Amino acid sequence: MGHTEDIFDRAKRTIAERGLASAETPVLLMVSGGSDSTALAYVARDLHDAGIVGPIAMLHVNHRLRGKDAEGDQAFVEKLAQLLDIPLFSCEIDIAGEAARTGENVEAVARHERYLAANEALESLCLHTAAPLSEGRIFTAHTQDDRVENFYMRSIVGTGPGGFRSMLYRNGPVVRPLMDTSRESLRAYVEERAEKGGIVQRDESGNLWREDATNAHTDRFRAYVRHEIVARAKERNPQLLDTLCRTMNLIADEDDMLESQAAKAVERFAAWIEADDALGIDYGAGCVLAPDYASEPLPVQRRACMQVLQLILGADARVETASIERVLAGFADGEPVGGYTNNIQGDLAVSANKRGVRIEPMAAYRARRKKA
Repeated sequence: MGHTEDIFDRAKRTIAERGLASAETPVLLMVSGGSDSTALAYVARDLHDAGIVGPIAMLHVNHRLRGKDAEGDQAFVEKLAQLLDIPLFSCEIDIAGEAARTGENVEAVARHERYLAANEALESLCLHTAAPLSEGRIFTAHTQDDRVENFYMRSIVGTGPGGFRSMLYRNGPVVRPLMDTSRESLRAYVEERAEKGGIVQRDESGNLWREDATNAHTDRFRAYVRHEIVARAKERNPQLLDTLCRTMNLIADEDDMLESQAAKAVERFAAWIEADDALGIDYGAGCVLAPDYASEPLPVQRRACMQVLQLILGADARVETASIERVLAGFADGEPVGGYTNNIQGDLAVSANKRGVRIEPMAAYRARRKKA
């Protein structure tokens, strides 16, 4: 079987086995013009034509970081969208300027702005197709290579619970249908498609996709891992991608089990401070973890605490390990530590008494103390 059929079948199988999309699902494709996302565009067009996914559209974000090369990427994707008859959302964002303004890392800003644009484009696509936004999906072209690189990056800098599963097949609306496929296979798929006379887009130099020269700069963390660590690991085990991804899927199964247990612990032991049957829960107001929370196994306590802090701080916040440790320090010997207080990220106060461990905004904690 050639790569053309193999990649399509693999993506189809991943979508079916993981429940990532259906024949009615509106799908937004994030396409940069590189080999992986170009392959994603071809595969998605075929998936749509086969009735496996619903209406499709593409998004290209020009980060304005690479001058004429970035303009070339944008032109390539525009022509690719026309060739495949796929509606295109396109935008330009001054990432360097935004990073300078906020003081954040350029790559982090680029990712944030890219997904912000993707969510806006998905909302427009769902509105146009009369589909609920909750049913829409954002397809990215992440591969086995990306997942393995993330694994080694986290091995170097450390990670929290579940971090070594590396990537999720689905994270909210974001879906990775090519994550069971290698980058090398995707490139062979595009090349084979061209050799067989299939519809392909070429840039002004005749290339089947656009290369980002910065991917070879090993002063960048991911490029360093890709060229210096993963490449050498492949020399020792040529089947590294398949082997390590199978291992990560085993980790993911156990991670899902623990996350489920943690969610049940949150439901049982977290009493939200501002919860109204009619108005719902104001997670930002904080909660009280009941004394019996300490009876849960420590790994479940950690994960439940992470879930609680994520709700309080918001979905975009990165929950710090130190914050989790400081909350759990409010329990000792299976019960709350009376008089314990601490301050954690987000200017949250943690305090403990016989009724449990309370997590709340510092302003609310001070107001309560003043009244007392």
